[in-house]
Amino acid sequence: MPTVSTAVSRALLTCTSEIFGVMGNGNAHFLDAAVRSDFRFTAVRHESAAVTAADAYFRITGKLAIATTTYGAGFSNAITPLAEAAKARIPMVLLTGDQPSTGPRPWDIDQTAINRAVGATTFVVDAQRPMAIAFEAVAHALRERTAVVLAIPYDLVADEAAAEAELSLADFTLDPGYPSAAPELLKQAATALSGAKRPLLLYGRGARLADAAPAITALADTLGALSSSTVLAPNLLADRHGDLGITGGFSSPETAALIQEADAVLVLGASLNQFTTRFGDLFNDGAHVIQVDVAQAATNPRVDAFIRADAGEAAEALLPLVTPRRDGSRWVQQVQDRLEKTGDQEPGEDAAPDGLLDPRAVARTLDTIIPKNRVVVQDGGHFIGWGPMYWGVPGPHALNLVGTAYQSIGLGLASAVGAGAAAPESTIVLASGDGGFLMGLADLESVIRSVRSGIIVIYNDAAYGAEIHQYGSIGLHEGPMLIPDVDFAAVARGLGAQAAKVRTLEDLGGLRDWVSQGSNGVFLVDCRISPEVRAPYMSEVLEANRKAAAVRG
Repeated sequence: MPTVSTAVSRALLTCTSEIFGVMGNGNAHFLDAAVRSDFRFTAVRHESAAVTAADAYFRITGKLAIATTTYGAGFSNAITPLAEAAKARIPMVLLTGDQPSTGPRPWDIDQTAINRAVGATTFVVDAQRPMAIAFEAVAHALRERTAVVLAIPYDLVADEAAAEAELSLADFTLDPGYPSAAPELLKQAATALSGAKRPLLLYGRGARLADAAPAITALADTLGALSSSTVLAPNLLADRHGDLGITGGFSSPETAALIQEADAVLVLGASLNQFTTRFGDLFNDGAHVIQVDVAQAATNPRVDAFIRADAGEAAEALLPLVTPRRDGSRWVQQVQDRLEKTGDQEPGEDAAPDGLLDPRAVARTLDTIIPKNRVVVQDGGHFIGWGPMYWGVPGPHALNLVGTAYQSIGLGLASAVGAGAAAPESTIVLASGDGGFLMGLADLESVIRSVRSGIIVIYNDAAYGAEIHQYGSIGLHEGPMLIPDVDFAAVARGLGAQAAKVRTLEDLGGLRDWVSQGSNGVFLVDCRISPEVRAPYMSEVLEANRKAAAVRG
């Protein structure tokens, strides 16, 4: 008879083939069973990286991955990315050791309570139903779009498992059971869209998960509408004439201006968070906003009408209900000249007034160097806007911002590990700040070891840039916000990567040569940027803070 760990491994192998983790007492028997089978195991150097890599793997492929850690300190090291995955609604399984079934030892903690606190559901394996419990955990993660923890008590890991009936994931409920859109609400939405002079379709991650691109394209074309994405679904409608690109704080000035003119907005699978809505300034006051989402209710007070439904099904249902537009009344035709400007961003100068690099010019230049077959992952920090604003990506899978749901930094390097496994034929491009990069530094080795072709871009302003702009600008002491100038290029070379310290745009020549030679291995560019150039989205944050302070005062 198989052991409990072997039974769990067999069940999980029918659901996924990817594991990211760090071996320890609590998961040693599971990993032994896994690596003896057909699992692909990528070792990382910090437990946080295991969960982040599995998260990034799902975002890029849409397929489940497993993270694994030991119990106790190994488990608690993974809490930040576990909270991120839960808040971002990423299906992911963290397999971990846990206290013995007979009770806690002096070093054990209540892991189930911690999971509950961050929004993850715990499934505890026993010796009677190990395979069934593993399938239940996976089904819950996929059905509810959330992170789950599959815990094996330490005294059971090598015990013999009871005989179980033959099971597969198909024996468990995977359908989330989202309701069909109410017909009367669809008719009202169709009437509003048909009567609008300037209709806009705004789509987000929910539309991507629903495979709604064809339906949204057909609906937008029928209405003669403009369309635009959130940062979680860029280029979902890449080939559609009239698509404006990314909405919100990362959009171009022309995109923002056109969205402001919309008189009816259909929001499909987007939560309309504060960054997408530019802190309430995205739509004009007279625009009629209709939101379609699987949430229980509207997710933003700006919504005028809410339809609970799958984004793709709702778009398909609306198509026969709307009135097709004649050529002369199609908004998309009335703004032909302006559509050519929706990709225009402020180019920046080669150098900022302080003599350091202008990050806008760095990003713009890098876009001409990085291979087009790219998958971008980003850490958190002030620099986060430059990639979405200046780098083209081949589709929504290719721009990933792990950490934004929980507002964390330090997850970038681990995201690159997951991306390398998810898209081995692409060049993985990591954008990071110096602060977040130092937090995850142990897994620079993991990236260099596991990624076939990777470019690491460090926007090095020798500071926690977001804090400099948010708090230094209002007079708080900048001392705690500063970071000594680290030579990241030297660190990368020491671990086996190629690297360049970049103080002028000409210093990117080494990267250009590396790309022309095949882009094999990992190349790090340590770009010494000016802390004085503020990203547009950060200016919006500061203005929103000023308005809020004025209301309180």
